[in-house]
Amino acid sequence: MQVWAIIYDPPEFHEELYQSALRLVDPDSIERINRFWKREDACRTLIGRLLVRMLLVDKGIPHNVVTLGFTSAKKPYILEPKADPPIAFNITHDNGLIAMAFGPGLQLPPAYGIGVDVMKLSIPRRNSFKSFVEGVSDALTAKEYGSLIGGIPQDEGLRRFFWIWTMKEAYTKALGSGLGFDFKRVEYTVPEEKLTVDGEEPRGWQFFKFNVLDKEDIYQGVVAQYTGSDELYTITQLDPTSLVQHQGATFAKMAIEKLGDA
Repeated sequence: MQVWAIIYDPPEFHEELYQSALRLVDPDSIERINRFWKREDACRTLIGRLLVRMLLVDKGIPHNVVTLGFTSAKKPYILEPKADPPIAFNITHDNGLIAMAFGPGLQLPPAYGIGVDVMKLSIPRRNSFKSFVEGVSDALTAKEYGSLIGGIPQDEGLRRFFWIWTMKEAYTKALGSGLGFDFKRVEYTVPEEKLTVDGEEPRGWQFFKFNVLDKEDIYQGVVAQYTGSDELYTITQLDPTSLVQHQGATFAKMAIEKLGDA
């Protein structure tokens, strides 16, 4: 299991660099990227497409023949070329961070089995922490809600909330589920590191927690990986050597150099 984290840096991601990087992706991706009104949305999507191609080159697979498939929930996966073993990946973004988790695909198609979610450790302006939590309380179980509002310091409550939320998101993304999945089916109590789905502790799953620092900003993330075994789930910290971090402009320059020669 590995995670590549890219920090989008608008001042450094200038027009010439953007156009040079855009030429590395397929026509369908270019058309999709060009439909965005906001440059930051276009750049985040472009970085996501480059991440997939850099992954293929890293695995010794030609990137310029890649065809992406999409599940009914719009989750992309590598349709062509075939890899042995299949490569499963998932891409997520929040604010200035784009992250991709990848590993062996243990389900077919390999759109399933790996999910990742990241969120910046912050709440919207003019919101109190309590009102922020109450605004999404329909996605929290009573036990989760109580663990956030039960007289703990706000910093700890915020940290717990984003572990809960990214855990739920990563798990449902690994399932390939869409927005209709009821988040209350997943309960994660942070202090005990206990997870249940529909009241039962899941088997055959591994969960990896990680942090990404961007100057004063902190992002929390979770990767969910299906193993197919009958063993009880585990929740651990991601090995620091499995987290690769780059600035957006640096990554784009690397992609231009590497993919342009591949």
